[in-house]
Order: sequence, then C-alpha cells, then structure tokens
Amino acid sequence: MLLPAARKTPLWGYIVEVVISALKAISDVVWGPIMLVLLVGTGLYLTIGLRFFPFRNWMRSYACLWQGRSHQSADGEISPWNALMTALAGTIGTGSIVGVATAISVGGPGALFWMWVTAVVGMVTKFAEVMLSVQFREKTPAGNWVGGAMYFIKNGLGRRWAWMGALFCIFCMVACMGTGAMVQANAISANLDKTFGIPVWVTALALLVLAGTVIIGGVSRVGAVAGKLVPFMACLYCVLSLLVIGSHISEIPKVLWMIISDAFTPAAAGGGFAGATVMMAIRQGMARGVFSNEAGLGTAPMAHAASTAHSPLTQASIGMLDVFITTLIICSMTGFAILVTGEWCSGVQGGIMTASAYERALPGIGRIGVTICLALFAFTTALGWCVYGERCAIYLFGDRAQLPFRIVYVLVFCLGALLSLEIVWLASDIGNALMAFPNLMGILLLSPFLFRLVREEAQKDPRFTV
Repeated sequence: MLLPAARKTPLWGYIVEVVISALKAISDVVWGPIMLVLLVGTGLYLTIGLRFFPFRNWMRSYACLWQGRSHQSADGEISPWNALMTALAGTIGTGSIVGVATAISVGGPGALFWMWVTAVVGMVTKFAEVMLSVQFREKTPAGNWVGGAMYFIKNGLGRRWAWMGALFCIFCMVACMGTGAMVQANAISANLDKTFGIPVWVTALALLVLAGTVIIGGVSRVGAVAGKLVPFMACLYCVLSLLVIGSHISEIPKVLWMIISDAFTPAAAGGGFAGATVMMAIRQGMARGVFSNEAGLGTAPMAHAASTAHSPLTQASIGMLDVFITTLIICSMTGFAILVTGEWCSGVQGGIMTASAYERALPGIGRIGVTICLALFAFTTALGWCVYGERCAIYLFGDRAQLPFRIVYVLVFCLGALLSLEIVWLASDIGNALMAFPNLMGILLLSPFLFRLVREEAQKDPRFTV
C-alpha cells in the first residue's frame, strides 16, 4: 500500500519489495495443492456423507427461495431471499470478471472445466456450512443474530475450541479490510478513471457517501439494498454476455470441445497464449473457482445466519444456490465470452482481457458495459464483506464493536480508491486462505452431527426427500 511520494525512497522501495516477495511466497504455500485438495476433498466427503441430498433436492431449493421473499419466523433479521442476496453481494465480485480471465490466460480453456468441478462440490460445502451456521447461531444482547464458523466451532465443538473460532475471525477481518473494502474500491476507481475519465478522488468521495449511507444502517439495510441491486446487476451482466455469445454462436461447439479436451490434455500455444499443462489448468481453475464462490472459506454463512427461515435446512438449501449462480452462471458467462471471441489468445490478462472481449463483440458499448458491471459487482462485494467483518468483530469484542467497525470500514473502503494495493492484495489473499482451515476443520469434526441433523430436519419438512 504505497503513496506516490513513498515510492521515490530507495530504502522504502527495497523494504516493500522484500515484503511483497515474502507475502507471495506465503500465498503460494497457503493456496497450494494442500489447500485445493482440502477444499475439494471436503466437498466430496460431504457429498457422499449426505448421500447426495443437496442434489436430490435441487429443485426444492428454488421453491424455498421463492417462498423466502418474506420473513418466515421471529428469529433472524432479514428474509431468506435477502440473506442469499447479501451473500451473493459478497461473492459476485471482481473474481467473476477478472478472476475468470486470469484462470483462462494462465491455465487455458480447460481451467473453466475445473472451475465447474470446484463449483459442484463447493455447493455441498456451502450447504453444510450454512446449515451449521444457522443451527448454532446466537442472538446478542443488542438483538443481532450472529452465526458462522466461529459460532458453530464454539457452540458445536465446545468452548475449548473457541480459540479456533477467534483465529477465523482475525483472518476474516484482515481479508475483510483488504479484499472486501480496499481492493474493491481500487477496482472501481481504476476502471471508472480508465473508461470514463472520472478522477479517483471523485470516485472515493462518492463511495464514502454511498457506502456510508448503506453500511451504517446495518445488516437489514445491506440486505434490502442487496435484495434489489444484486438481481439487477446479475441480469444486466447476463444479458450483456448473452449478446456477446450470441454474436458468435457458431463458435460454441468448438469452445465446448476446447474446454473439455484441454481439461485433460495440455493446451497448445497460440497467438499470445503461451500454452498450459493439465496441472496449470487444474490449479488455476480450482483456485479461481474457490475465489469466486468462496465455498469453504466460511464467509457467506455469516450472512445466511441472520435469516428468518423456518429451519436451518431451508436456509442451507437456499445458500448452496450462491455457488451455482456465482460460478456456474456468472463466471461461465465471462469464460464463454472470452473464448468465443478468441480474446484468450491475445496475450493480455485480467480485466483488460474481459473488457477487450466484450468490446470486440459489442463495439462502443462492450467496454462501458463491463466497467459498469465491474463497479456494481465491486460495490456490492464491499457491502457483503462488511457484514462478515462486523460479525467477526462482534464475536471478538461484543456488540459495542459494531458501530466503530462500520465507521472504520467505510473510511478504509474510501481510502482504497486512492492507494496502490500490492501488499494489501497479497495479505488479503493469505487471510482468505487461512480462514478456510478453521472453517473446514469445524465442518469435518461436526460432520456426523451434520448428517444426522439433515436427516432429522428433512423428515419434518414434506418438501424434502430424505
């Protein structure tokens, strides 16, 4: 995180380079093969242990969501619909646009296949963590309904495990200030400056006002805004993507074959694409898939824990749709748009690749459309992550930390629009990975209870097949 003046100091520049190198090394370790195997392995284990319950009751999840547009009980703060929209606000972010492009530019078309694989098993992981979060949630003295990994660890495994919940909260708050606030604001300001020429300071001021108005109102206001804004921005992006894909409809069979074949065979170099091994496709696809849908990280369940759903099973069934919508719909739209236009061979990376693909298919409006969607995605992501960080602050310090946290978060969000964030990005990435360890350990240790709870709840609800 560097101000321009600080970059001119040789000693400071050397220190920053050392710190960045160290953080990159740590990030490579925590996001390495062990983490990916743990994330995917947990999803497979839960799928078998639940006897494919989430998939057997797939269509019932949509019925639960439709019925959840209004409050269903006196417990909770927001409707089941708004709980999902708040979670989607946190997950549909820059990773859905930039992350997919990065995965394809490094791992080739096959990376998209492995993103799908990660999403399928991730849906079951998200189902499990939401189920446990709602089951073991608490109501604080101030009336906040709080849940998440820290609460199902403490209340499900016993207070002797509370330290693991505290670690989860610390890592989450690091990621919250970085990934949730500063990185999103920086993405908004940089893209608005590049596309529309809006000065960075103007964007920072606008974000201060807009975010402050929503966030200070708490989870109920965040849920209400997300409930309206998330469906709009998701539909806008899907329409834009379908126009790009539709204009190259003849390329779809070829692209589908590339995605499947390159997932199991090395992708040949071509144009500006350097080629990719199968392992590169697997690692990029899985890593970016997890980053986009956050299944296993333990973030979204904190939003779902505030739901007024009839039962934990109802909200868990709704919660797993988060992964389906984020990765299998939004990320797939991005991936297909990049592949059908041939932009993946251009040699550019990240958001530039995505914007170029849309601009090539829709001259004059493609880049503008992507910029607007990216700004909306990043803004709602910041709203969702504020809920996560706030819940962690309440767990560590009590209700008195709620308002101070919101104020600090809004200020940090505004600051992120003005600064270079190399160190912040890396630290946040590490925080994201470290959150997953206590979350997944808690799920695995509580899995026998989880399997029994799902059967018992399903027997009470005629909508579900045991």
